[in-house]
Amino acid sequence: MLSLHTNNAALSAQNAINRTQNSLSTSMTRLSTGYRINSAMDDAAGLQIASRLKAQTSGMNVAMRNTQNSTSMLQTAEGALDEVGNMLVRMKDLATQAADASSTANDKTAMKSEYDALALELENVMNNTSFGGTKLLTGGTVASSMTFQIGASASETMTINLTTDMTAVGTSVTAVKAADITSAANGTITTLDTALTNVNKVRSGLGAAANRLEHVYNNLANVSTNTKAATGRIMDVDFASESANMTSNQMLLQAGTAMLKQTNSMSSMVMSLLQ
Repeated sequence: MLSLHTNNAALSAQNAINRTQNSLSTSMTRLSTGYRINSAMDDAAGLQIASRLKAQTSGMNVAMRNTQNSTSMLQTAEGALDEVGNMLVRMKDLATQAADASSTANDKTAMKSEYDALALELENVMNNTSFGGTKLLTGGTVASSMTFQIGASASETMTINLTTDMTAVGTSVTAVKAADITSAANGTITTLDTALTNVNKVRSGLGAAANRLEHVYNNLANVSTNTKAATGRIMDVDFASESANMTSNQMLLQAGTAMLKQTNSMSSMVMSLLQ
């Protein structure tokens, strides 16, 4: 029907142009940002899933840093106890030598001087070893229950409790410091053996915890990598496909514009009927 008031062909062409223009704008936005989803309108469900995955990935990245920091802390404590063990071995050597009848009084006095100096350093290491400004050994972090956050959720924690073993080490160190190798060298050997056993037990616990944290880190890295890949499949634009869509929309827009020009000339056909 020819009408002066309503040009159905022009309205249809305008609607087609608007839809094509919106599609073209979407394609250009996606290609310029690199994301398939730039607003909730693009894919509401996909945005929700991707946001949840991003939050999980971010939390896991922090947890990975946690495990590395915690491993460094445990290694610091274990290294300090290694030095404690070295000093205890030297102190045991001195006690063993002092217990022999061949050692003169002057010899024992010299040995006691070294023994006492080592005992002071032993106490210094136990009391002052720290990580990030916080004491680790006597009265410190390792001497109490430790909880490590190893994941993005509240339930993903790891607890290590070396309190009993550290108490035994503290008791042993006190006994070692109080020992006198000039008068009770033989008995001191047993005291030092006990101290070494207790120190090595704590070192073993710290090593086991550090190894566990290393496996946690490796697992988090694997999960994080695959979670990022899943997020990318949802959020990232396929440049080949979207470029083809943009080209198609550009051609449709040109065709629609040409047709709108033709439909606008239909009113002149009505006027020709009145001539």
